[in-house]
Amino acid sequence: MMQEVFEKLRSLQDILSRKFEIERQIEENPKLVNTKLELLNRLKKSYLEKNTKVENTKDHIKHLRIRLDDAERQREEYEKQMDLITTQREYEALDKEIRDATEKEQQLRKDVLREEKILEELSESLSKDEKMIQLQEEEIAAEQEKIESENEEKRRELKNLEQEEQQIVPDLDEEIVFKFERIVRSKSGLGIVPIKNSVCTGCHMSLPGQFVNDVRNGDSIRFCPYCSRILFYEDEDVAEQLVGSEESGSLADLVTPEELGAEE
Repeated sequence: MMQEVFEKLRSLQDILSRKFEIERQIEENPKLVNTKLELLNRLKKSYLEKNTKVENTKDHIKHLRIRLDDAERQREEYEKQMDLITTQREYEALDKEIRDATEKEQQLRKDVLREEKILEELSESLSKDEKMIQLQEEEIAAEQEKIESENEEKRRELKNLEQEEQQIVPDLDEEIVFKFERIVRSKSGLGIVPIKNSVCTGCHMSLPGQFVNDVRNGDSIRFCPYCSRILFYEDEDVAEQLVGSEESGSLADLVTPEELGAEE
């Protein structure tokens, strides 16, 4: 009777392992796209900030050009007044006004050129960002479509696995199934293992002799006191085939009471 239970648990283990792996994949897939979406959002934010700088720079250039035109007119007016002066003092004063106006005009012209250069660089950067944003949006849309297609296929496989699961679990104790599911999930798909040479082949911890005998008797479900996996007794050659090179374990392999729940 117990041998049949162990066989069902091993079958259930295969189903649960695949089921949990598919669920993990479905959960992980969107995270890849979310990372790209975060990068895209940062790029869009940077684009908006640059666009604001472009508009501000345009306004600044416009203001500088108005001041430049005023400075140029002022210099020209001073130069016209040269024909009207009659004294050396008037000449010296007007000459200073012309030099100051010329210097101001030249500085404003340099400011305009500097700001126009900044505007050109910002515009080029905006153009590159626009292309990059478009490319990112296309890549994300394609990735989302691909993930949705893959997830749809995975959901169909999950449905089939759940149907297989329902063919097994009605014949098993509900509490055992609950604990077993948590063990398989926390132990990377390995929830039932044989005892070999008085050692749990799941965590490789030595077990007390009487406990090994109890498992060998096979009159009830026994959990490893160290890793909480379900144990069964098997001849050494068969046990080797069943476990092979499965994960090695230690006391760090324990399932906490919170993860597994109280065991009888």
